[in-house]
Parts: sequence; structure tokens; C-alpha cells
Amino acid sequence: MAAYALTIFLSAFLLFQVQPLIGKYILPWFGGGPAIWTTCMLFFQTVLLAGYAYAHLVRTHLKERHQAVVHTALLVAAVLLLPIAPSAAWKPDQAGDPTWRILAALAASVGVPYFALSATSPLLQAWFSATYPGRSPYRLYALSNAGSLLALASYPFAIEPALRLKTQALGWSAGFVVFVILGGLVASRLWRMDPAPAAAESPSGQGDVAPRPGWGTWVLWLLLPACGSVMLLAVTNQMCMDVGVVPFLWVLPLSLYLLTFILCFSSGRVYWRPVFWPLLAASAGVTLWLLLKGVYLGIVWQVLGYSGVLFVWCMVCHGELARLKPSPRRLTAFYLMSAAGGAVGGLLVTVGAPLVFSGYRELHYGLLACLTLAAAAYLHEKSPLGQWRPMWKFVLFVTASLAVFVSTTIGLGLQIQVEQERTVSISRNFYGVLQVEKYGRDEDPESVYYVLRHGRILHGCQYISEPLRRKPTEYYWEKTGVGLSVLNRRPGSPLRVGVVGLGTGTMAAYGRAGDVYRFYEINPQVQRLATTEFTYLLDSAARCEVVLGDARLSLEREPPQQYDVLALDAFTSDAIPIHLLTLEAFEIYRRHLKPDGVLAVHVSNRFLDLQPVVVGLAQKLGMASAVIHSDDDGSRPELSYATWILVTEDRDFLESPAIRPAIAKPDEGAFTPRQWTDDYSDLFSILK
Repeated sequence: MAAYALTIFLSAFLLFQVQPLIGKYILPWFGGGPAIWTTCMLFFQTVLLAGYAYAHLVRTHLKERHQAVVHTALLVAAVLLLPIAPSAAWKPDQAGDPTWRILAALAASVGVPYFALSATSPLLQAWFSATYPGRSPYRLYALSNAGSLLALASYPFAIEPALRLKTQALGWSAGFVVFVILGGLVASRLWRMDPAPAAAESPSGQGDVAPRPGWGTWVLWLLLPACGSVMLLAVTNQMCMDVGVVPFLWVLPLSLYLLTFILCFSSGRVYWRPVFWPLLAASAGVTLWLLLKGVYLGIVWQVLGYSGVLFVWCMVCHGELARLKPSPRRLTAFYLMSAAGGAVGGLLVTVGAPLVFSGYRELHYGLLACLTLAAAAYLHEKSPLGQWRPMWKFVLFVTASLAVFVSTTIGLGLQIQVEQERTVSISRNFYGVLQVEKYGRDEDPESVYYVLRHGRILHGCQYISEPLRRKPTEYYWEKTGVGLSVLNRRPGSPLRVGVVGLGTGTMAAYGRAGDVYRFYEINPQVQRLATTEFTYLLDSAARCEVVLGDARLSLEREPPQQYDVLALDAFTSDAIPIHLLTLEAFEIYRRHLKPDGVLAVHVSNRFLDLQPVVVGLAQKLGMASAVIHSDDDGSRPELSYATWILVTEDRDFLESPAIRPAIAKPDEGAFTPRQWTDDYSDLFSILK
């Protein structure tokens, strides 16, 4: 018993420890957006399904000794592919949807070891049932989830801050070797086991006479975990979209997801419908509140709110699934269908949603699916209809379920209507949702302007008529840090200006004849909108160039560009691509600046104080920095408050009459400078 428990626990720990580890490895290569993690989750869920399918086929088609031989061979093959670490050759070399490249990179680096780990829990539980007839294997399933939960909880708080990525990969590989040794010991026990006791429990035996599940049960085995998976990924997307794509915001929802599995499968008394069904109905209202408030809620309320509703949704999905668990004879088939449901949910969010929905709608439809499946599971349990005594209970249940479903549908529909009230166009791809909105009064053309939103955050605006059409707006107007830098770097001389993040192309409004403005943009849809819905690029007197692809990778490959000003303003919605704010990234920026060039970093953020990071990196590189806050007088709605930090080796520029008065006075002791690297970053330390 102890050998089974230890092997399953370690396999689950490694299974979920590698997910944030390998996700952080490839995050900087593909733009640092939320979709990278959901794509990783699709890979993990798909390989988990393959592992469960392998366990089911091995268990149902091979004798015990043959099972031991085949699985031992798989473990040995996985060891030969260690250590895990994706090759830099997988970095993208062109713009576009990187989904398949991400999946291929993951398959090449961790595919076989992850497959071996995925198969362990269901296969060893089946072996346990054969070795110890009459003892329930479902506690081992709960133990497996506990190992997974420990892995997720330890990564952002213990592993990530303490160890470099390469050290993490080597440590994980060493743990995998220990797992293989334990797995080999369990397989050897199965090899030595007397086949007679196991015969009654074998697929051809007669020891288990439980009836074969009906088609309704099989469908629920698939759809309930699929719904839980959809809600997990949808909530993760929502949280990462407004804060940052970092392991903690991957780990928290996934930990809650696993916790519900542990609770529901460890005891049938934890999931109690009279408690969780009213909570499910209430969660609809909480979700509407979260969606309507959006970024205007503090980060704590967002994280708590989405975590709370996710916990309720997953408790309902997994609680109903646990009520349908079969006898041990059909254990591997049950796990196979559950894993298939998880993979289907991942496929729907990662691949299906961007193709079908123009906005983030998987949360909306997932909630409606959860309400529907809860009712369907209850009706399935009470089938046939004759079990309802008295009949008024059936009528009351159906009426109440329809009332909750209809009211939730109406509320979600109204929320979408409010969200799109001013929408001119909306599109979605791997990098997120882009929305163009119209403001102003048609009867007064000079007041009409268009804005570009990425997710729920403003990413630029432009008036449609003179005199303001060619004026820089929002975070880029003349009194902002980047505006002052461009206007005063070399007045009267041609400038080379680099801009990380295209948006509407507002920075091109500063362009003069002889200037070169080179924009770096990862999302092809942004380039399309900047040249169709907005005219800054077309109107500019400068030569404007757009380089598609991740800015850091593009800058790594280019020869020094000798920029007078390099503006860093790349945000995915309001989330920060961490890999653009590390020491390694700043060294790349400095290589592209002239000796007296200026790096202007936009650090405006609702939830995070990025000033300690940028100032700390400037100090590490021996460069001077200055913080510039800018706000208009309220007469022009298209101008936004903005905070820019100027980083340069030209200290005289920061002391010039045009710049010095705008610099914010330092607040001694207000913060401790921090130096992020590709191996280390800590959002907790800069929360507002």
C-alpha cells in the first residue's frame, strides 16, 4: 500500500510542478500573453488524456505481467529524454498565431516524461484494485490530487523565488528519476504477484457484476469535467488579462480546481446539493458584478471574486461527477472519459473560442453550461420519471432551474450589450480582443474620436477631423515623459525613434520629414487596425516602419538601431509582459540606443507599482532615471494621466530646462529598487 501511495503522490507532484516551470520557460518566446498559458494547459490536458487512454488500453488488453513490462519500458524511455528544457530553436521566427509551435515545443521537451506521469495514477490504482480486492482505490485518487495541489502551492512561494530555471529543470529531472525507481518497484511487485487472486478482478473475470453505465452516464462523465476545464481556463484568462501572466495567477485557479477534486472524491459528504446549488445561483450574480466592474475593481477583489465563483463551479461539476463514479472494474474508463472532458474543455477555450467568439465569452457560456449540467445530472439520477414522488417536486425543480437559467442569460446578455455599446469593430485572435469604439456627438464632428481597447484597457485614440486629428493623445501627448523626450532630444535634427507596442500608432504624430519611426508589434490585428481605423501612420511626415513579432526577439536579432528615443509601451490588455522588464531585456534596449539615447518606459498601472523595477534596473546598468507624471487640466477627454520613467546615460539631458521641471521629486524611502531577471520576478512585492 505504501509503495502505491508514494509513487502516485510523487508522480502527481511532478506532473503539476512541471506545468508552471515549463510555462515560464517559453513565456518570453511568444509574447508573454495570457493565451500562452491556456495553450500550455491544452497540451497538458491532451497528454493527460493520452496517458489515461494508455492506462485503460494496457489494463484491459494485457495480462498483469505484460502490463508491468510495457510500463517499465515506458519509464526507461522517459528517463533517456532527461533533462527537460526546451531548446531555444523553438523561438518563433515570424509573426502569427504560435499555438502549434507552442504545442510542438512542449511535446519535444516534456512530452514523453509527462505522458508517463499522466498514466501513473489510473494505472496504479487499477493495479491496486487487482492486488487488494475489495479495497477502494479512490482514496489514492484523492492522494494524487493532494500531491498535485502541493506542487502548485509550493512553486510560486518556494521553488520559483529560490531557484533559477535551469536549476529547477535539473531538480525536477532528478525527482523524475526517483519516481521511475519507485514505479519500477511497483511494477516488479505486479510481476511477482500470484495471478490467481487477480483473475476475479480482471476484465474477463466475474468478480465485478456492476451493471454497465448507460449512455447518459457516459455523456456526463465527459461533459462535467469539460465544463470544469472551461471555467478554469476562462477564469485564468480573466485574471491574467488585467494583472500579469505569472505563475501565481496560473497556480491559484488550478489549485482551487484540484482542491474540488480532492474534496469531492475523498468523501461523498463534502458536496451537498442544498449548499452548493444556491451558491451556484448566487455565483451568477457575482460574475455579472465582476464583469461589469472590470478593471475598476481592486486586484484583491478581482482575485477573490473570480476564485470564489470558480471554486463553486468546480465543486458542482466535480461533485456531480463523483456521484457518478463507477465500480473499480470501470475505473480506467471513468478516468479516460474525465480526461477527455478536460481536453475538450481546453480545446474549446484555446482553439474554439477565438474562432467562434469576437470577445471573451467562454466565461458566459461556461456558466450557463454549469447551470444546465447540474440540473441534467440531477434529472439523470432521478430517472425514470416515475421516481418523482410527489410530481409537484419535479415541476418545482424544473421551474426553478429554468428561472435561474433564464435570469442568468438575460443578465449576461445585458452585460455584453453594455460592453459593446459604442463598438465600431471587434476582433479576436491568439493575442486577445481588440475593440474600436466611437465617442463624441455626430452633430459636432470635431468632438468625434475613436479609441482602441485591448481587452478592457485603452490603447490609444484619435479624433477624426482637424485640428486634433494629427495631435498625439492619451499616454503620449506633449507633456508626458515620452512626448518631452521626443520633442527635446535633438530639436531640428532628424530622429530615429523606436516604439515597442504599436497601438493606434499615436507616436507617429511626432514624426517630421527625415525622421524614422520603427514600431515593434506582436499582434498582426493591431497593425491592420492602425492602418484602417486610424490614420496616424498614414498622416505622419516621418518614415514609419512596422516590425511584426515579439519586440524582444526582434531586437535581439537586429543590429544596433542607434535610436535617439526608444519608447517601451507594450501591454497585453493591462497585463505586463514580464520578459520586457528584466535585466536581460534592458541590456538589449541599451544596445540599440545611441550613447546619449533615452529609454522611455511607460509604467502606468492600476494594480502594480513598476517604478521600483525600472529604477532598479537603471541602477544596475549604471544609468540615470527620472520619473515624470503628467495630467491634463480636464478640458480634453482624450488625454490621460500617465507615468513614464526616462532612463539614459546622458544625465545632462535630465537636467535640461525642458525636462528638469517635469521630473517628480523623489520620495525618500518610498520604495526599494528591484532588479528583475529572466529567472526571477516578484509581482507580490510591487502590488499597490
